[in-house]
Parts: sequence; structure tokens; C-alpha cells
Amino acid sequence: MVTSIAITPEEHRARCSALLERLHADELSGVVLFDPYYVLYYAGFAFAPTERPIAFILSAEGERALVVPRLEVEHAESKAMFDRVEHYLEYPGDPRSEVALESTLSALGVTGKLGADQDGYPWILGYRGPTLSELSGATVVRVAAQIEEQMAVKSVTEIALIRESCRWGNLAHRLLQRYTSSGATETEVAQRASNEATFAMLDAIGEIYRAQSFFMSGAHAGYRGQIGRNSAIPHALAGNIVFQEGDVLVTGASAPVWGYLSELERTMVIGEPTAEQERMFEHMKAVQEVAFDSIRPGAKCSEVDMAVRTYFAQHDLFAYWRHHTGHAIGLRYHEGPFLDSGDSTEIRPGMVFTVEPGLYAPDLGGFRHSDTVLVTDDGIEILTYYPRDLASLIIPV
Repeated sequence: MVTSIAITPEEHRARCSALLERLHADELSGVVLFDPYYVLYYAGFAFAPTERPIAFILSAEGERALVVPRLEVEHAESKAMFDRVEHYLEYPGDPRSEVALESTLSALGVTGKLGADQDGYPWILGYRGPTLSELSGATVVRVAAQIEEQMAVKSVTEIALIRESCRWGNLAHRLLQRYTSSGATETEVAQRASNEATFAMLDAIGEIYRAQSFFMSGAHAGYRGQIGRNSAIPHALAGNIVFQEGDVLVTGASAPVWGYLSELERTMVIGEPTAEQERMFEHMKAVQEVAFDSIRPGAKCSEVDMAVRTYFAQHDLFAYWRHHTGHAIGLRYHEGPFLDSGDSTEIRPGMVFTVEPGLYAPDLGGFRHSDTVLVTDDGIEILTYYPRDLASLIIPV
């Protein structure tokens, strides 16, 4: 019987050890991480970032500490992922909240030369404070590149969590398509589909499910305002738009599973598509297949994007081009590396990408499918499994 689908404490510790090994040559006294996704990746601690600084500290000897505001102490201690949890009373506080970070660094011997994802807690939600260099007097070496490289290749458990996300995103999208109809609004349809999919997910795996997401608490499917001509705006925002016959629709569906995400997007049409809508749809599907065929171990991310751009050029479609082919996905909806002409990262087994080249015609609409794919030893496995053909994506009137 499966009792958990979470990342284990042993895997979190192994990630910390692997990071220290990567940084060994730099002779750092330790690492300080502020980014909430990095803290979640290495320590399994999910939190909503505010103006109150939170920092994860990893000493060169592998000791793990978390510095939090008083309101997070019990939360942090319940995770049992840390050798020590230190806290301050409040931000800005008197004494200042940063004093707790400074004293913890000193106690762990993380001084002199240390690694960090950035030089101090970021200025978010009104936070204003000293850089890490100013606070500690240490030489700060940026280590975000090494962290991103480590996060890019997923473990067996991470892939299992992404698969689970695909499963519930698929259900949410199925319900979204079922409830979409001319005269309904995007808000009511998206809310109904998302709620029903979430309740079904909780019925199935509720005892072992945690979202661990800053922005979603369950399965979700919606349109983000990409309806009718607005579908030609790749990152539109929801606006309670009323569906009408002839609309081109671009969707989005996912579900956070212990923080891990997938991406499923489809282009649908309400009523019988016009000849031009059919033409654009078929080009969109074909160019996504070009990308699928180009993703393989040993290839460069840039080569995938260039193959897509070649298709655009050969078919005189660059007037409809707006963005690169895709991006990695995991704990963040957008991770690196990117399927982009400017990213020469070598593709490796275990990487997970979204593949989402699109065509956008302001007077007609947008056409974009997105599928989540796993890089295997000899190619890819498409983890999302929703129909891609036009006939399956027509909303009857």
C-alpha cells in the first residue's frame, strides 16, 4: 500500500550533499539560500515568502539550519529537516531580524567565503535590509547556476510526482472542455472544473496529498483570458469573458503535487472551425511535433528551438511567432534550461520540459498546445496524454 508520494528526508539530505560536492572546489564555508523554491528543494520546507526574511543555511560539514520569524517556528520544527531552527521576533524588529541570520552564520562557521543564491534577502513586499556581504563581512559567491543545473535532472520520485500532476491536470482539463459552452463565462467554467477535479483527487489520494504550492491548492484548469481574439495574447489574464461561437480558446491545466507541477495546454474552437483556423491549428500541431522529434539526449536546447524556427521560416509563418519552444518544469512552473536559441545547455535524460511553440494571429486568435515531456535514454516520453487532434477539441454549439 502506498502511504506517501513525497520526497523523503533521505533524498533531501542527499541533495544537500550533492550541492556541497559541486561546490567543493570553491572552498566555501557553507551556503545560504533565500529563494523559496531552493529552500523547498533542499530542505522540504514550503513557505509563503513575505517581507519577513527566511534563510536556509548549509555548512561545509553538512549541518542544516533555518532562520525564520517567530510565526514560523512551530512550522519549521514540525518538519524535522534541520539540525537547528533559529528565529527572530518580527520584521523589521528590535533587534533587527538580520541579527539572527548573522549569529547563526557565525555559530555554524559559515564565514569568510560563502555561497548564496543571491546577496541577501530580496526586496519583496516591502523588505529593506542589508546585503549578505554587508551583514556578514564575507565574500559571497553566487551559486544559483549550480543549483539550477542540479534541479534540472529529476529523480525517480520527482518524475513520479510530475506524473501524478499530469493525471489530475488531465481530469481538470477534461471537465473544463465538458463544461465550456457558448454563453457561459470563463470564470464559472474554470471554477467548476477545477473544484470537481480537486474533489476527485482528494477522494483518490487525499490521505497522502499535499499541494505545497504558493499559488494553487488543488487541480486547476482555465483559460487566463485566452478566448477569442484574446487567445492571440500568450499571457493574457482572466476577465470573466463570455464564450461565443467561433472563438478560439487556449487552455491551461495543472495540479501541484508536493510542490511539483506539470503543464497541459490545448487549443479548442467553439463550433465548426473556419478554413483559416484549421490551417493555423495544423501548423501549430506540426511544429510541436518538430520539437518532439528534436528533443533527445546530447542535443542542445538551442537546436530544438532552431528546428522550430526553421519550420516557421519554411512556411512563411514568422509573422505569427511570439516566443521560444518551451522550458523545464518541476517545482517552478518555469525552470531552466529553456528550449531557446540562446540556451546551449545539453539535454540529458531525466530532464522534464514543456513543449509549447505557438502561432498568434491578432485578427484570428492564438494556437498553442503544451505538453510535458520526460527526456529518456533514447528520446522522450510525453507525460501528458490529452487528445491533440482538432476533431477532439471542437466544442459543439
